[in-house]
Formats: sequence, structure tokens, C-alpha cells
Amino acid sequence: MKDIELAKKILSEENLAIAIVREGKCIYKSDRRGIYPLYMALINHKEELQNASSADRVIGRGAAQLYEYAKVKYVFANVISEGTKEVLEKSGIAYEAEKTVPYIKNREQNGMCPVETLSYQSKDIDELLKNMASFLKGLNLI
Repeated sequence: MKDIELAKKILSEENLAIAIVREGKCIYKSDRRGIYPLYMALINHKEELQNASSADRVIGRGAAQLYEYAKVKYVFANVISEGTKEVLEKSGIAYEAEKTVPYIKNREQNGMCPVETLSYQSKDIDELLKNMASFLKGLNLI
């Protein structure tokens, strides 16, 4: 079974938010919402993420930039934004999505997701990572 197919199977069968597979093994999975699980996967498993495949419920532009930084080779999402597609296509990451939306909405559904906003405001990946860390600290997640 291809890595992306295994990641999709794990995501669905275990009702997760994210499942990352490399060389036939699940190297990271989580049921936590938002950017937190992908951010933690990057912080704790960066080397393992290279050439991995990820199945994710929602991938916004900020998450796409993390996937690009980690050199993930393939992503699947139930929902992605237009900005996500731009990042993935520019970086050469193969992807598939069930639905594309103009942007990822915040939890209140009344504006853009804060991480999607951060991704547009950050000039490079280093600034984005710093801004994400501040955001997650503000939520007492890290």
C-alpha cells in the first residue's frame, strides 16, 4: 500500500485530524485540531517528515508552508484553501483534496483562520515558525 493510501486509511479509521506515514509506517498521528499537531510533528520529527505522506482533515496556507519546510512529498486533505494550493504547487508537493475553499475560516466561522492570516503576514518560514510558536503559547498549548 502506498504511504498516502495508508495515511488516509489511518486518518479515516481512527477518526484523526492528521496521520503521517513514511515507508509504510505511521510516524505521527493526532486527533487534536488546528495547527498544533502538525507544528509538533515538525518540531519533534522534522527529519522523519522528509519524503513522508500526510493525510490531514484541513490544510491551510500556514500548514502548507510547514509541509514545504519539512519536505513532505504528498498530502491529502478533506479541505484546503486556494492559498494552500499555491504553496503546494510552487513547492512541488503532490496533493489531493476533496474540497477547495477561498480560505480556511476561524472556529467562529466569521473570518480567516488565525494561522492562515499569520502565513500571509510572515515574510519567510522562520518568521512564520516564530509567529506560530507565539500563537500556540498564547493558547497555552506549548
